[in-house]
Parts: sequence; structure tokens; C-alpha cells
Amino acid sequence: MRHRIRSPHEPGEWEVTDPKLATDRQARRTFLRSVFGAGAALALPGCGRADEGKPLLEQLTEKEAITGYNNYYELGTGKTDPSRNADALAALIDRLSPWEFEVDGEVARPGRFSLDDLTALASPVERIYRMRCVEGWSMVIPWEGVPLKALLDRVEPTADARFVRFETVYRPEQPLPGQTRSVLEWPYVEGLRLDEAMHPLTLLATGLYGDSLTPQNGAPVRLVVPWKYGFKGGKSLVRISLVREQPTSSWMAVAPREYGFYANVNPNVDHPRWSQATERRIGDWGRRDTLMFNGYAEEVAQLYQGMDLKKHY
Repeated sequence: MRHRIRSPHEPGEWEVTDPKLATDRQARRTFLRSVFGAGAALALPGCGRADEGKPLLEQLTEKEAITGYNNYYELGTGKTDPSRNADALAALIDRLSPWEFEVDGEVARPGRFSLDDLTALASPVERIYRMRCVEGWSMVIPWEGVPLKALLDRVEPTADARFVRFETVYRPEQPLPGQTRSVLEWPYVEGLRLDEAMHPLTLLATGLYGDSLTPQNGAPVRLVVPWKYGFKGGKSLVRISLVREQPTSSWMAVAPREYGFYANVNPNVDHPRWSQATERRIGDWGRRDTLMFNGYAEEVAQLYQGMDLKKHY
């Protein structure tokens, strides 16, 4: 089955959810499975050659691969560690139920938000995005969630808000398996410029393949920014702070020469230890060319007009 994925500014059936599906999660799961079944081919914006004027079909990554091959250092550094240790995060989610995250800082209306509060701000949307890891592998993932802009509009950023800081769950008295090691400074921190956070592509994801997020994919709520490398997507969020100064993300703190604040997918800027010109799509043979801004240049390139992307990597 082939599906054309439209520009995020041109709503499609997976972005404007039928009201019945929006209120019935089981119906929504059935709908998504029928539309995004295993092996479905789809067309993503920006992935056709410029001289062809038409999109290139891509395959959805199998759900088993999306949930079984992960980077989530709070649950371990190996690719299968997150799924193997997912029960530890699931138990923590149960203990903290109902899950809430705080929004504070340079906002007029700070507060704590549950998942129900989040979905009350805007109807959940289904978005199919490429995900490109800085390590050189990639996936195509059907997410469900709420645009981050809906939340930021609700809290009303002040004139002093220039950046958004994201913080992942960390309870020192009950650390997750990976947090017992000093691989990174805990809690995990990421950041975006405010205009990046307000962009319609930026998503607070609460679902995957028509189901709730699995722990290894960042349950209950995670950040998805599809034109950036995957490590920018903070998982299991507990705090979102609007701040004046650029936050130092966890990977910037541990390896500033290798990981910059922007982390835009860019085939012309190599990692110090490997090329970023090509990538390995999980489930495919061989390698493919990496697309500028992960194929979303038409939507986001204007955010970086005039910037030296080799300096601001």
C-alpha cells in the first residue's frame, strides 16, 4: 500500500484525526495498523531527487526493530539494553502514575501537566518521520503525539524566553539501570532554540504504531525533532523549562568537540570519528545518501538562514 506523506503545513488523514478515532484508542490502533501495516511503502517530503520532481517511496521500519534497537542510555548503552531493561522504567512509570511534567521558567502560566492535560490542548496527530541517528543509522517511524507548539502557546513564553530546556526522569534514590553508571551526567538534558521548538514539525510523542510509547522508546512522553539527530529527542520527560541562555545538553557536556547544540542532520559536516554523508536504514541492505536536514530542508532551512552550519553544528 502506498501513501503520500504531505508537507506538515498541508494536513492529511494522519494529521487531522477523525473525532471518533481521537476518542477511541483501540479504533485508532486498528486504523493505523490498516494504513501503516508491515511493509507499507510511503512517500516522504524532500526525499525525491530535485531533477525528478517526484518523491521516492520509502518503507516504514518494522515495529519490532523500532522497539528493539534503541539508544536510551538510562536503560543501558547497548542497542538491546533498553528493551531488556524496559521493565525498570515501566515500574517507575507505575510508581509515578499519573505521569506529570513541569513547565516553568520564562513563561506567564507555568504549571504541571499530565498526559490528559497535554492531549486536551490539541487533538493527537499521526506523523510519519525519518529518524536519523548520529551514529549513521536511520529508521522511518509512525509517531502519535501533540505538537510542542500547542503546549508552549498554553504557557505563554515571555519576551525573555529564547531557548527550551528538556529534562529526562532521574530519581537518585531509585536510579534506572543505566543511571548507575557515569556515562553521562544525570539527569539527561537537551535543548532547542525557541523557534525550533515552536516549529510545527516538532512533536511531543505519546504513541508509536498506533499504541502507547514503549518504555525503551521514551514513554510516557518524549520529544521528536525529525530534522535533527536522534539524541536531541529527550525521553520520559519530567521538566520543560523556557530559559534565556542556551542550555548545555548532556552530550555537549561530555564531548563538546563531537556534539554541538544544533545537531542538525547534515551530510556535509562529519562527526570527528566518521562520515555523515551516508546512512544505513535499519531493515535495508547497503547504505543511502544522507539528506540535508534529514529531508526536511524545505520546511526548516529558513530557521538557519545566514548561519555557518559547520560552526553551529
